[in-house]
Amino acid sequence: MKVVIASDSYKGCMTSSQACDRIEAGILHANPAHTCVKYPMADGGEGTAAVFCDVIHGKMVTCQTVDAYGKSIHAHYAYNGSIAVMDVASCIGLNMTPKEKRNPMVASSYGVGLMIKDAIHRGAKKLVIGLGGSGTNDGGMGILRAFGVKFYDKKRKELEPGIYSLKKIAFMDKRQFKKPSIEIIVACDVKNHLLGPEGATYIFGAQKGIFTNQMKDIDHWMALYRDKVQQTFHVDMDVYEGSGAAGGIGGVLLGVFHARQQAGISLLMETNHMAKDIQDCDLVITGEGQTDAQTMYGKVPYGVCELANQYGKPVICLSGALGKGYQDVYQTGMIGIFSTADRAMSFHQALAQGPEKLEALAYSITKLVDGLRK
Repeated sequence: MKVVIASDSYKGCMTSSQACDRIEAGILHANPAHTCVKYPMADGGEGTAAVFCDVIHGKMVTCQTVDAYGKSIHAHYAYNGSIAVMDVASCIGLNMTPKEKRNPMVASSYGVGLMIKDAIHRGAKKLVIGLGGSGTNDGGMGILRAFGVKFYDKKRKELEPGIYSLKKIAFMDKRQFKKPSIEIIVACDVKNHLLGPEGATYIFGAQKGIFTNQMKDIDHWMALYRDKVQQTFHVDMDVYEGSGAAGGIGGVLLGVFHARQQAGISLLMETNHMAKDIQDCDLVITGEGQTDAQTMYGKVPYGVCELANQYGKPVICLSGALGKGYQDVYQTGMIGIFSTADRAMSFHQALAQGPEKLEALAYSITKLVDGLRK
């Protein structure tokens, strides 16, 4: 039996490559005669650059940038001499800051702008940037600042990027701004617009530390900021699907930088040519840290299943946990969704035992499939 293994990472537990290795080990332990083909996957979130690195035959390079709070850090992205692939989570990621220390009101996307400039300086002609996992909600104000745009209040005092500054902008100075001349692709499955009840603040703000009673005001401030950007650059960021991604970074990249958006999972599958192996395989196994209703919105298992369906191949998902609405994922045509959690345990225990649990689950699933094929 030929098995295609196409797994996402298990956040905080395994990278996508490590997950694929563990699944393969379980399969071959159950039946050494099987053939496995591994495709580490990502959907535009944390780890996207590392997954793309092998696909574009590049290497991970290091750049000096800052995190969401202005602290100097080293971040990494994939580069092959002409194509750069980065994810915003590598410098302004939500998980980079302990929950008790997060302050979304002052968090900024400035570091992402520095990373983009670094890629341009190296000679990149094309940039793929994954927007998942960000810890900011500044409307991309920080990126604009990194590219020379200055923001002033009504007293002509220069403002630092961040939510608090959105409402204070009286005018913007773009005289030093130079739009990147490279092709930019936004790898993101989010279709939410910048503003409103389905926008950046209301939908994604809570996970970044924004309280419910703050959201109305912040969404209003974001609208004021949108108006200033429109006056300055003659573009309405809110009209773009995906403009609400990464706290509004999507709006700046799509509207001001004229990037184009593509779902991260479909972009990766186009690039790694996984379809050629799915065509003649017997089974596809995918996986992710938690399978729930959100999986249906462009996550790795959803994208993998869509591709497998084109060739009539069965798909099984191995998940670290099953969350609310995971049953909805069966609508994709998957034949099985299984969790590695076989007993009650703490979160830290689940992370520590995750790799061996995943391997054991792959072993059991292989025995089941082999038995049904007899």
